[in-house]
Amino acid sequence: MDKTTRKLIDGVLKNTNNPKLAWHLVKRVISSPSSSSSSSTQHLVTITTRILATAKMHNELHHLHNLLLSSHNYHIAHPSLISMVRVLAQLGHVDDAITHFKSLRAQFPSLSPSLPLYNLLLRSTLRHHRPGFVSWLYSDMLAARVAPQTYTFNLLIHSLCESRAFDHALQLFEKMPQKGCCPNEFTLGILVRGLCRAGLVKQALELVNNNNSCRIANRVVYNTLVSRFCREEMNNEAERLVERMNELGVLPDVVTFNSRISALCRAGKVMEASRIFRDMQMDAELGLPRPNVVTFNLMLKGFCKHGMMGDARGLVETMKKVGNFDSLECYNIWLMGLLRNGELLEARLVLDEMVAKGIEPNAYTYNIMMDGLCRNHMLSDARGLMDLMMRNGVYPDTVAYSTLLHGYCSRGKVFEAKSVLHEMIRNGCQPNTYTCNTLLHSLWKEGRTLEAEEMLQKMNEKCYQPDTVTCNIVVNGLCRNGELDKASEIVSEMWTNGPTSLDKGNSFASLINSIHNVSNCLPDGITYTTLINGLCKVGRLEEAKKKFIEMLAKNLRPDSVTYDTFIWSFCKQGKISSAFRVLKDMERNGCSKTLQTYNALILGLGSNNQIFEIYGLKDEMKEKGISPDICTYNNIITCLCEGGKAKDAISLLHEMLDKGISPNVSSFKILIKAFSKSSDFKVACELFEVALNICGRKEALYSLMFNELLAGGQLSEAKELFEVSLDRYLTLKNFMYKDLIARLCQDERLADANSLLYKLIDKGYGFDHASFMPVIDGLSKRGNKRQADELAKRMMELELEDRPVDRTYSNRKRVIPGKLLKDGGSDWQDIINRDAGSGIALKTLKRVQKGWGQGSISSLQPQQNDFLDYYDGSG
Repeated sequence: MDKTTRKLIDGVLKNTNNPKLAWHLVKRVISSPSSSSSSSTQHLVTITTRILATAKMHNELHHLHNLLLSSHNYHIAHPSLISMVRVLAQLGHVDDAITHFKSLRAQFPSLSPSLPLYNLLLRSTLRHHRPGFVSWLYSDMLAARVAPQTYTFNLLIHSLCESRAFDHALQLFEKMPQKGCCPNEFTLGILVRGLCRAGLVKQALELVNNNNSCRIANRVVYNTLVSRFCREEMNNEAERLVERMNELGVLPDVVTFNSRISALCRAGKVMEASRIFRDMQMDAELGLPRPNVVTFNLMLKGFCKHGMMGDARGLVETMKKVGNFDSLECYNIWLMGLLRNGELLEARLVLDEMVAKGIEPNAYTYNIMMDGLCRNHMLSDARGLMDLMMRNGVYPDTVAYSTLLHGYCSRGKVFEAKSVLHEMIRNGCQPNTYTCNTLLHSLWKEGRTLEAEEMLQKMNEKCYQPDTVTCNIVVNGLCRNGELDKASEIVSEMWTNGPTSLDKGNSFASLINSIHNVSNCLPDGITYTTLINGLCKVGRLEEAKKKFIEMLAKNLRPDSVTYDTFIWSFCKQGKISSAFRVLKDMERNGCSKTLQTYNALILGLGSNNQIFEIYGLKDEMKEKGISPDICTYNNIITCLCEGGKAKDAISLLHEMLDKGISPNVSSFKILIKAFSKSSDFKVACELFEVALNICGRKEALYSLMFNELLAGGQLSEAKELFEVSLDRYLTLKNFMYKDLIARLCQDERLADANSLLYKLIDKGYGFDHASFMPVIDGLSKRGNKRQADELAKRMMELELEDRPVDRTYSNRKRVIPGKLLKDGGSDWQDIINRDAGSGIALKTLKRVQKGWGQGSISSLQPQQNDFLDYYDGSG
C-alpha cells in the first residue's frame, strides 16, 4: 500500500464522525484515475461502507456502488463490491446487502461468489427475519455452482423451520447425504427445536428415534425434547426419554433435571419435584448432577406458588448456607412468594436484608412489593413505597403505576386512580392499553357511564389502540346497565368495519367504531359469554341461543363458563330437562363440569325437590375432586328444609365445619326458619346460639330469631331477645317490634309494652311513633287517662325532636343519627288514619292538642335537617 493511499485511509478514519467529509474524500479518489492496487481500494471501500451505513447514507452507498462499476476494472470493482456487501450484511443492513449483491451478480455473472459470502448472507437474513431472501440466495448459489456445506444446509433448515415449512425442512434434511453433506448434531438440533416450538413434539421424537438420527443426537437435542414434553405436561413421556438417555449413555445434566422440576412445579406436583431435587442433593453416587442456582430458584418458586411456605423457608436457609442466596433474582422470587402468601411483615424484613447486603432493589423488586401491598389493600403503604422508589433513584415504570392504579380501582377508589393516571402522564411515563382498560373497567363497575365514555374518547385522541379486552369491558358495562341491544351492536361492529349498520344514537358504538383499527379487535369467547349472560339474566333466552350459534359459526369454542350461563338460566326457570340437555352438549364438546355447573344443577333439582338426584351429584363431585363451597351446601340445605327434612340438613352443617367451610348467615337463616316453621323453637334457638359463635353477633341473626319467635307466638322469648338487641345497640330496621308491642297489648301485657317503649327512649333510639298508639289505646280503655295522656305527651315531644331511628354507637356514646326507620316518614296523618283504635287515638290527640296549645296538626310535621340530608348522601 503506497503512502498516498495510506494517508487517504488515515484521513477517512479521522473523519469517521464526519461522514460527509469522509465521503467527499473517498469520492474524489475513486472518481479520478488511480494506480491504487485492488487490495488498497478494497480496504478503502470496506471502511467507507461501514461509515456510510452507520450514518444511514443510503444514496451515497448507491453512488459508491456505481463509482466502482464505472471504473471498468473488474479486478478492483468485483472484490470491492463483495467487501461492500459483506460489511452491509455484517452490520445488519440486509435489504441493502441483498440489493448490492443482486447488482453484483448481474454485472459479473461469470464470477462466482464464495461459499462463506453466501453463508454470511443466509445467516444475516435469518438473524434479521428476512426469510424471503433465503430461497433466492439458495437458487443463485446452485446457479453459480457453489456447493453447499453442512453449515449452509443448517442455515437453510433453520430458515424453513422459522417459516414453519417443516415438510420441506425434513425433505432437505433427508437429501443432505445426496448432496455430499452429512447432517450433524446441530442440524438435528435445529429441526428438533423448530418442531418442538411449533408443538410438534411427537414428530420431533420420531425424528430422533430414527436410526440415522439417533447416532447424532446429543444431550442438547434430548434436553430440548425433555423440556418440551415437560412444558406440554407430558411428564410420563419426559421420564421415559430420560431413561432412554441413560440407556444410550447420554447422561442427563442439570438442564435436563431443571426442565423436569420446572414442569412438575408448574403442574402443581411440587412434592414430586422436591423428590427429584432431594435426589440431586443426596445421591451423588448415582451420578446425578448437582443442583445449581437455577434448580434452587425453581424449587423456591414452586414452594411459594403453592403456599408451602414452611418448605420455602427451609430451602432459603439451605441456599444461604451453600451460598446460593446472594443474587437479586433469588430475593425477588422470595419476596414475591412472601407477598403472594400474605407475609407482608417478613417481606419488609427481607427487603431490608437485601439493602444491608448491598443488593440494590431494582424496578422489578419494587413492583413485586407494590403488587403485594395492593393485593392486601394496603394502598397508603403502596403509595409510600412509590415515593421511596423515587428517593432511591428508581423511577416508577408503567407496571408500577398500573399496579397502584389497579389497587385503587379494586377498592372502588376511582378518584385516586385517576390521580395516579394524571401523575403517571405528568412524570413522562406513558400509560398502556392495560392501564386504560383497568380504569375503564372500574368506571363501568361504579356506574360512571359518562366518565367511561370520556375515557374512551381520550384513548382515541391519544391514539391508544383498543384491544379485545377494551371492547369486552364496554360490552360488559352495557350489559350491566341493561343496554343489551347496544352491547350486541358493539359485538357486530367488532367483526365488521364501518358505522353504517349502527344506530347513530348509540354513542358507544359510534365511538368504538371511530377508534383506529377497531375491526382488528375481534370478539373472543369472553365477548360472547358476556353478552349471552346478559341476555339470559333478563330472560331473553332465544336471543342468547342465537348468539351461541353465531359464536360457533365464527369458530369460537364455548367454554364451561358459557355453558354454565345457560344451565343457570334454565335451572332458575325450573327447566331442568333443558339444563341437562345443555350439560350433555357441554360434555360432548370436551368441557368439564365446574363447581358452578354443579351448583346450578343442585339449585334446579332443589326447586323440584329431587333430593336423591342432588346427593348423586354431590357424590359425583367427590369422585371428580371438586370440593363443594358454601353455595353448594346452602342450596342442598334449602332443598332439604323445603322438603321437610330439616333434621337431615343439620348433618350438612356439621360436614361443612369438618371441611373448614364456615356456614354464613344464609345457612342459619334457612335452618332457623325451617325449625321455627315446625314450632321446634328449642332447636331454632340452639342454632341461633351456634350462628352467633360462628358468624358473629350480627343484627341479621338477632332480627331473624326475634321475628320467628314473634311469628310463632313466643312473646316472652321475643321480648327478651329484643331487649338484648337494644342493650347491644343493634339497628331496628328489620325488627318487627311494632307487632311485638301490639301483641303484648292484645294479651293485656301493657306494662311490658310500656317498658319496651321507655327502654327504646332511654337507649336513645328514634323509632316509629305509631308504636305508642296500641299502648295509649290500651291505657285509655282501662280508664288510665292520666297515664295515657302522659304517654301521648311523651310521644309528641319525641315527634318534635324529629329523632331518626338508626344510631351508631362508639364507646356507648351517640355519634351520628341515620335514616328514619319508617318508610315515608311518621307524620300525624298516618296515626289518625289507622284502622285499629282510630277513634280513641283521635280523642286523645284532640285532648292533647287542646291542653298543650300546639296549633294545627300539620304544624307538627318533621322539620328538614340539612346536615342529616348531606350526611346521608341525599343532598
